[in-house]
Amino acid sequence: MEEVRKKEGLTWFVNRPQVIFGFSPYSLMNLIGTLCVYAAICKHEGVPLIFPGTKAAWECYSIASDADLIAEQHVWGAVGPHARNEAFNISNGDVFKWKHLWKVLADKFGIEDYGFEEGSSCLRLSELMKDKGNVWEEIVKENQLQQTKLDEVGDWWFADVILGGEAFLYTMNKAKEHGFFGFRNSTKSFINWIDRTKAYKIVP
Repeated sequence: MEEVRKKEGLTWFVNRPQVIFGFSPYSLMNLIGTLCVYAAICKHEGVPLIFPGTKAAWECYSIASDADLIAEQHVWGAVGPHARNEAFNISNGDVFKWKHLWKVLADKFGIEDYGFEEGSSCLRLSELMKDKGNVWEEIVKENQLQQTKLDEVGDWWFADVILGGEAFLYTMNKAKEHGFFGFRNSTKSFINWIDRTKAYKIVP
């Protein structure tokens, strides 16, 4: 790496996303796909869509990074002069609360009973979903989805980490000061990637 770094004209660029909203089945950090699978199982079993996290995560402001926005910053950093030898945050530029997005998720899967259970211990998807493989097989068959196994489309440990405490916030100020002004509406981003996951028949 040191020899490469010394090459004449070589520059580098780093971008630092937050929780990524995107379409990435089979990824080890696919939060939207994981939440969609959880919602599909709740719908199939006729149980409430309970928020699988802490009250702090439910109530706090959070930020996310749309996958297409990350790609836009990649292109900007690769071809433009303003990102040379710099590192930048990349997020949608707004904030959201999971208690608001949870209604969106419930609506997308036709679930009327949803929310955060006050006074209960933190629900962990890694525990709740460990015996749901057969249930997922039924859902895939009944809805003619792409053939997947539950552990291929549900990254429960990752959801447990993200929803297990208060979110970390940062700003896009440095990127803006250097000329990158891209942004996304996080609610619209969330909806878009749920719809994309459904369109590719990963979830019903």
